[in-house]
Amino acid sequence: MFSSDHPGDLLSEEPRTGLRPVRHAKSGKSMTQSLWLNNNVLTDLRDFNHAVSQLLEHPENLAWIDLSFNDLTSIDPVLTTFFNLSVLYLHGNSIQRLGEVNKLAALPRLRSLTLHGNPIEEEKGYRQYVLCTLPHITTFDFSGVTKADRTTAEVWKRMNIKPKKVRIKHNAL
Repeated sequence: MFSSDHPGDLLSEEPRTGLRPVRHAKSGKSMTQSLWLNNNVLTDLRDFNHAVSQLLEHPENLAWIDLSFNDLTSIDPVLTTFFNLSVLYLHGNSIQRLGEVNKLAALPRLRSLTLHGNPIEEEKGYRQYVLCTLPHITTFDFSGVTKADRTTAEVWKRMNIKPKKVRIKHNAL
């Protein structure tokens, strides 16, 4: 079992066995689209890209990352570099600021996200904020997102998020 506080340590660890054996390319790198780093003591994702590129034959195809039950205090922008990411588990961490969710809007294929068990869960409007910020997710905190959830989130957004004012520049002649 892998247990570390640093993603670079992955390179010296043997992966846990799952239901299906992991295939490997001729290079020896894994041919998987998922990376499960749950139940560790990761505090940040320093060297994450390097570790992933050393482990996976096609890191650009990474679709599922499980970072649940670690000690992450923020959502590292490195996660937004995986454009094919559709499942991201971040529950049971120490993420403090609801605004961290904004970073995930850069992931066009993200459909399933978990954030429960983080301090941000206690913020008023937590679910609505996430659903407004990430309108394409279909599962949030292991619950399906319903039409009623979307409607509630839109109403919440109108009541709580002020639209940005557009400033018009006047060119002086």
